[in-house]
Amino acid sequence: MKTSMHLKDYVELHPNNKMGWYLLGKEYEAQGLMGKANYCYNQAGEVYEAFESSKVPSEIWMSYEAKIREMAEQKERKYRLFRKIWLVLTLLVLIWLPSVEAPKYEAITGDTNDYDHITELQKVANRPQSDDPAEMFREIMPVFTAIDISNAVQRSSSLSSLLTSEQGSPLYTVVLGMKRSGNWLIWDENMPVAYTIERDSENGRAIVQSYDKKLCKCTPPDHSTLIKPAKMWRKQQEQLAVLSSAMTHFQSEKGRLPQSTQELIKPFPNNWIAGESKTMNASFEALRFRLASGKMVSPEQVDSVPSPLSMTVGNKPYFNKPLEIIVDKQSHRLALVSGNIILRNYPVGLGAERTPEGTFVITDKVMNPNGRSNGEFGSRGMQLSQTNYAIHGTDKPDSIGQDVSKGCVRMLKEDIEELFDLAPKGTKVTITSGVLPAQKVIPMNRYRTDHAEDQTNPGKVYHWLN
Repeated sequence: MKTSMHLKDYVELHPNNKMGWYLLGKEYEAQGLMGKANYCYNQAGEVYEAFESSKVPSEIWMSYEAKIREMAEQKERKYRLFRKIWLVLTLLVLIWLPSVEAPKYEAITGDTNDYDHITELQKVANRPQSDDPAEMFREIMPVFTAIDISNAVQRSSSLSSLLTSEQGSPLYTVVLGMKRSGNWLIWDENMPVAYTIERDSENGRAIVQSYDKKLCKCTPPDHSTLIKPAKMWRKQQEQLAVLSSAMTHFQSEKGRLPQSTQELIKPFPNNWIAGESKTMNASFEALRFRLASGKMVSPEQVDSVPSPLSMTVGNKPYFNKPLEIIVDKQSHRLALVSGNIILRNYPVGLGAERTPEGTFVITDKVMNPNGRSNGEFGSRGMQLSQTNYAIHGTDKPDSIGQDVSKGCVRMLKEDIEELFDLAPKGTKVTITSGVLPAQKVIPMNRYRTDHAEDQTNPGKVYHWLN
């Protein structure tokens, strides 16, 4: 077990070393942890193929393993010594620190639009980056969540639940605020930082800092360094919601969970999701464990493979219910929701009484229906159960917001293409009236995945009731 820990530390520091991944996989395989082993073998790539298919003398890779173990042990000894010094300095800081500010968080440098570099983010946050003991004390990995801040009662109740929950005990929690529209909470791309919660690891005492000037009757500390990681967290939670929803629908149809993301991104008609991401791949094993066992992912499970789950309170996806689609004939809106949270709310074109009310599921997800991206069905189509109704694009954008279709749900090109990537095959669709707000919920930076597989269906002519 100790050897595997050294190897895990090594591959975290050297993620491109395929031999390190291969050796770590062998360690996990020896322990009977095939899920972790297979992940490592996938990272090892051609090294795995070479060693498994050839008769390489065992002493060669054992020697290589010994060298890696020695290097990792040296790094671990140095890090333990540094940690001891850091803890002593932290205690000294606690004694003389005159006032409490929002803990400082330094985001990773580079392309801030890349939301998948969670491993690098953790390395920056978990290791002291400054010689100043006060700065080291405040450089703590933030853990995120979002609560209802629509009114004083809801805000107080949500914050109280977070403080008293066993899941709400990270050293530093960043709480984003969701506003309410009727019965719905809005998942906005610009959700503000509402609170930070800093806990003393020694006595568990929590210090809550509000960032609303009116509530705290103060000038809140600068929190600009939290904005980018907060946006990254929001994007990651959307990816995790897509992945966990797809896995749930796959299990419902197949009677088992998928073995990897590759089972979910096959060509049409097995394109459960439109594409994958680094966040999805890094979180797959932990999500599979959660869905298979019904248990919360333990810290050990999260730590076994670098995962964005460690950035969320409770080490689990923020969205705990599968994604669903609701179409409101009265407001001419289509919303993607999880529970009572609206992630998206798009304008749509409908057909009045010709659009049937009821419950359906997405059975076909097809790109360029009938071989065209600019035809009557636009560039994307999602069939509703075994019917002639679908959610699709349109070559008549002026019809959005109108009741002119023969029954289908029409969407603008940029909206249907984003929804196609967000809504997995098997997603529940409810068509009703009078339940959604008119407020649009559409981010400036759209959700997108790479479409590696062919998701067209040239063998079928769709006769949807456009």
